[in-house]
Amino acid sequence: MFKEALTAQAGRIEACLMDALADAADQPVSHAMRYAVAGGKRLRGFLVIEGAALYGLAPEQAVHAAAAVEALHAYSLVHDDLPCMDDDDLRRGQATVHVKWDDGTAVLVGDALQTLAFDLLSREAAHPDPAVRVDLVASLAKASGIEGMVLGQAQDIAAETAGRPLSLDEITDLQANKTGALIRWSAEAGARLGKADIAPLSAYATALGLAFQIADDILDVEGDAEKTGKRVGKDADAGKATFVSLLGLEGAKTRASELVAEAEAALAPFGARADILRQAANFVISRDT
Repeated sequence: MFKEALTAQAGRIEACLMDALADAADQPVSHAMRYAVAGGKRLRGFLVIEGAALYGLAPEQAVHAAAAVEALHAYSLVHDDLPCMDDDDLRRGQATVHVKWDDGTAVLVGDALQTLAFDLLSREAAHPDPAVRVDLVASLAKASGIEGMVLGQAQDIAAETAGRPLSLDEITDLQANKTGALIRWSAEAGARLGKADIAPLSAYATALGLAFQIADDILDVEGDAEKTGKRVGKDADAGKATFVSLLGLEGAKTRASELVAEAEAALAPFGARADILRQAANFVISRDT
């Protein structure tokens, strides 16, 4: 049920993104943008659409917000892969944008995908109420900027020059920003679209985002590069503190399972209607990509 739903929503999101880029000029940057947004699990966009469904909204009413967060996520990956950041040459099983094109094109692709995200949210198709669209734009700006994802990336860079490994509390805070902020926005967006209280979905997503990052740390140790589509073992090679290095492999797995239980508990107000989101939480820690 979950995998079928994930595939169906991914198809809707892909179509929305490609439609948004259909009129882009025939330039290397636009070709690279399409390349950068293609593929992936679309988990963040999935959370938007399934969260909105809890408030009676059809996928078509949430797909622009879903595509927006996927565009923004793609921008973050393109920039994160650059030589000045993580210097990765493989993403989703393909050459990263700066490898396939060049560094300058990759910077512009990331910039353009970021602005595309807010373009999508500003359109009437995102929501008929202008106040809701403004709320979506403002909240995504905070989640992706210096109060969220960018702050987490800055904390990660600073940790590399700190001269000491980060503590568990410090890593938890860093990842709540770097990875968790966009996941929280994605889940909360459904409530924002439905003009409802974001608290239950926010609690769900806070636990989910941390579980997602712990699972990533586990995959960096146990994962297969052919399945993950990216380089593994890079954290250990760089001597970075991770949830696995601090908790141990089994301790990290236990903590991830505890967080999934917390995420599931947060969905209690929705009853059986939230079963797909419960399955998503379990998928996050059982995935091999």
